[in-house]
Amino acid sequence: QEPLVESGGGSVQAGGSLKLSCSGSNDIKYVTAGWYRQAPGKEREVVSTIHTDGTATYPDSLQGRFTASRDNSKNTVFLQITGLKTEDTAVYYCAANCLLHAGTDCRQYKYWGQGTRVTVSS
Repeated sequence: QEPLVESGGGSVQAGGSLKLSCSGSNDIKYVTAGWYRQAPGKEREVVSTIHTDGTATYPDSLQGRFTASRDNSKNTVFLQITGLKTEDTAVYYCAANCLLHAGTDCRQYKYWGQGTRVTVSS
């Protein structure tokens, strides 16, 4: 099992920033990773896909305020969120080891973290 542990969530005011981290075992450096979120009452949605070379993709609706990155020396992937909005309130999950690629995206991951909660207040 690839343990993934997210951290960095919390309660912030709108307009603020957060940087989420996801740490895994040594193997995380060799695999595609991703960030997802699930808002209350909504389905889980993809936030970013981070490839082994460090490039990241985002859904069109989330372009601009989200920056995903990775530090392979620390077996960690990151998600920087700026200009937080109340609608960003969600549990954020990281995932690793893509089992089903779809272009630059991933349709199915092997490993998931437990999530870190982000609450944005107005």
